[in-house]
Amino acid sequence: MRLQNKVALITGGTSGIGEATAMLFAKEGAKIAITGRNEKRGHAVTEQILNEGGHAIFLRTDVRKVNECRRAVDETMSAFGALDILFNNAGVFYPHTTLDCSEAEWDLQIDINLKGTFLMSKFALPGMIERRRGVIINNSSGWGIVGGDAAIAYCASKGGVVLLTKAMAIDHGRQGIRVNCICPGDVDTPMLPEDARLRGQKWEDYLASCGNRPLGRIGTSDEIAKAALFLASDDSSFMTGAALVVDGGGTAD
Repeated sequence: MRLQNKVALITGGTSGIGEATAMLFAKEGAKIAITGRNEKRGHAVTEQILNEGGHAIFLRTDVRKVNECRRAVDETMSAFGALDILFNNAGVFYPHTTLDCSEAEWDLQIDINLKGTFLMSKFALPGMIERRRGVIINNSSGWGIVGGDAAIAYCASKGGVVLLTKAMAIDHGRQGIRVNCICPGDVDTPMLPEDARLRGQKWEDYLASCGNRPLGRIGTSDEIAKAALFLASDDSSFMTGAALVVDGGGTAD
């Protein structure tokens, strides 16, 4: 029960890493608010938490929109009385080089992956600062540390998340706020087969290329959720401004 009596707001909590993190945080005692745009999936996740004796709400939210981000934070605090942990997990990926990336898909990835992280943090921070405690976790990527092929907007957005994390950690550390980010590698989420499809690759060929990592496999959402739990809990009490790489050795290769 490392998060007992804590309140966590998780964006993009309807599937993949966000869903796994919501389930794990709930099992560790946290009250959970998840956001997303898929209401059916959102209610399915919260119902599972409720059925297991936890506390959870779903808030339909588009993190590109300032008023919806403000509302998500306000409704979380109204429902549970506080906000202790913000996990900025919502993200999208479309493979493109500079030459074939449209302005619209550039804007979409920057707005969801980077601007959404900024907006949610902007509205979560005042309450945390008033209470002089809080944790913000941002979901970046291994490709926020090193470049990746045909992923210019994604790399730009996730690299921005890494430095946004560090800047926020500097600004708010003395106010009792810790800000860290996770940099996952290839993880078994719905995003991965969609990437293969958009690249015109067979799934088995795509997986084979991921198997070239030092650990020889892709990761699981549960493995990333455990890293998020570490950063959310007092186990990481002396960590802020860190980019925690969880990628099976991909960036070491």
